Amino acid sequence: MNAPATVFVVEDDAAVRRALSVALRERGYTVESFASAEAFLEAGCEGRAGCLLLDIRMPGIGGLELQDRLKRADSALPVIFITAHANVPMAVSAVRKGAFDFLEKPYDLDALIDSIDAAVASDRLQRETQEKEAEARRRYRQLSTREREVLALLIAGPDTSNRAIAGQLGISHRTVETYRGRLMQKMGARSLVELARIAALAESREA
Repeated sequence: MNAPATVFVVEDDAAVRRALSVALRERGYTVESFASAEAFLEAGCEGRAGCLLLDIRMPGIGGLELQDRLKRADSALPVIFITAHANVPMAVSAVRKGAFDFLEKPYDLDALIDSIDAAVASDRLQRETQEKEAEARRRYRQLSTREREVLALLIAGPDTSNRAIAGQLGISHRTVETYRGRLMQKMGARSLVELARIAALAESREA
């Protein structure tokens, strides 16, 4: 969750790679650079926080192929392509596959910085959402079968009173009150609205 964001630069041209790294560090970024897609993959950075600044044409594994590999590995790392050899089909292919941005050389440094800022912010938001979903699922798994039944009725409405739920489950309203208190505590909710929100997060990626 709180891992610092890193800009990963994958560029086979050593001079461009150094210039990018220096410029980005001067802007306050943590930068790790690689001369090839193979070196990046060997370093195992695809699951880390930040964004990937990627040349599209390189010897060996090219930028588009690396993008495909990251996608197959379920990496959410935002990819910003930079290239001196752009064409429309190439750009369209990269964007359709989920590229965050596509910039042509010579690029404007301020435009590149803006794109990196946006990519890092997007990555941070996605990771925070995933963390909340994982925590909600962890809490949901702690509920007993009966607590889950009470939860389902609480968020389904329209009558969420203990007596109404007791009537549907065939148990006493005091028993419902007990289950209700336990599940609110286990789910970390202070209100029905918050309970519904956490339950929705728990279900968002549940298989």
